[in-house]
Formats: sequence, structure tokens, C-alpha cells
Amino acid sequence: MKNTHSIEFYAGSKEELLPDFEKDFPYIASRAELDKYIGRYVPWHWHKAVELFYMESGSLEYNTPKGKLLFPAGSGGMVNSNVLHMTKAISQREQNIQLLHIFDVSLLAGEHGSRIEQKYITPVITASQLEIIPLFPGNAAEESILKLIAASFRLSADEFGYEIKLREALTEIWFMLFELSRPLREKTGGHNKANDKIKLMMIYIHEHYGEKISIPELAAAAYLSERECYRVFHDCLHMTPVEYIRAYRLQAACQMLAKGQESVTVISHDCGFESSSYFGKIFREYAHCSPTEYRKKWQNSDK
Repeated sequence: MKNTHSIEFYAGSKEELLPDFEKDFPYIASRAELDKYIGRYVPWHWHKAVELFYMESGSLEYNTPKGKLLFPAGSGGMVNSNVLHMTKAISQREQNIQLLHIFDVSLLAGEHGSRIEQKYITPVITASQLEIIPLFPGNAAEESILKLIAASFRLSADEFGYEIKLREALTEIWFMLFELSRPLREKTGGHNKANDKIKLMMIYIHEHYGEKISIPELAAAAYLSERECYRVFHDCLHMTPVEYIRAYRLQAACQMLAKGQESVTVISHDCGFESSSYFGKIFREYAHCSPTEYRKKWQNSDK
């Protein structure tokens, strides 16, 4: 299992890049040391792969278009395919460690169009009402699944038959999640077009954040009116387009400060801020320290 301290994205979008995915076994396991992530959070993103997780220690807040969920140590869950989400480490008293299985459903379904895919996979990954399936200790059915998830992380990639044992474990967990989620899946809920629209606008921002972005231009990227643009941002990300643009520029600045040596003036310009003095002012409001102090903190944390 690989220790991770950061997240990678495809250029120009916020779909997560999974560099260790292999075509013949589309799966990765990671131990996310969330306190070492820049800012102690993972920004809004999505991925086609399913995310199955277990909180080893600390606590983590998941945000999705439908709201927030807090996962303390011993809890876990599944994030569905292509669901927008962002996470924040919460605990200040202990390390925030999250164990993750990230896999393409073909690992369980086999050949595209198979009976297993049709009966047990597609009904889950196409259920727009299923963003996250949360699992908490204290509920007998959920606790049984949590024990299986925790045990699955103890499998060693070095042992003979690892791939078969892992797929068997994930299949058993999936079937139990399938049964647990049946009541939610049976609730009516068509495809949410707002999720497609917000992704188009997010991609536009990620590609143009260093430039001046107008709301009409942003709305046009998703073939929406300005009014609809504001509504989609409110419904999906719980903020205005202007707030998201500013937040994304600040996140980009944090990455540059933590990983590079460019001057604060250059970074403020590259991230689309009008002046370095304005950048310094809103950066302090955002990070509770100056850009220079932020750089020292995160660059020193790697030593």
C-alpha cells in the first residue's frame, strides 16, 4: 500500500489522475496521510473509479453536492463513480489517516456487458441519488461491511494469489453494499444534469484561472444562461461562481508556494490576481498567514 501526501489531476480538469492504474488490473490502494496534504484537504474532484475507504485514525469531512458527512476513526464508506467530492482533515488531536481502495468496476464485472455488470454494478454506479454510501460502527449491517473493508487492507501484494483474494474480498463487500443500498436505489431520481454542467464550468475555470474570467464566458462553457450558472454553482458547490474562481486561484497559489521557488509577485500574476498586494490580503484571510509564511511552513514540512 502506497503512502500518499497529495493528489494528481488530468491537465485542465479536476478528474483525478490515477497514475498507478494498470489496464490488466485497474486498482490502487493508498494510505492517505491527510495532515501532509497541502492545506490538510483535497479540493473538489471526481473520478470514474469507485472509492472504497476506511478511517484508520482521526476524522474526515466529505463534501458532495448533496451536503457534508463526517467520518471518525473506525467508519468508512463508498464514493460512487464520477461523484464530485472534496475532503478535509478534521481531527487536531491525532493523525488523520484514510485507507483507500480505488478501482474500476470492470475489476468485479469482467467483460463489458456481462450479466454481473448488468445486475449488480450498473444499478449502483448509475444511481445519481447514491453519492456516498456511509458506514458507521453501531449499525450491525454497516459494521459487518466495515470489518470486511478493514480486513481487506491487510492483504499483502507479495503473497501468492493476491489479485484473486483481493477481487474476492472487494466482490463480497460490493454485494453487501448492493443490498444495503437497495432502499436508496429504489427511490426515484433521474440523472442530475447540473452535475454535468458544473463539471464543464469547473474545467473551464481550471483551464483559464490565470486569465480574467467573466460570468457570461463561464456560463457559455456549459451552454447556460448567467442565471442558470449561478444556480448550478449554488446547488452543486454551495458557493457562487466568483467564490469558486477565487478559491481555485488560491488553491493553485498554495500549490505553487509549497512546491516552487517563484516570487509571490509572479505567483499572484500567474493565478489571475490583479496585484500582489490584493493577493497578499485575501491570501491571509484564506490561509491565516502571509504567502511567504505559508511557503516556509509547507516547504519545511517536507524536510
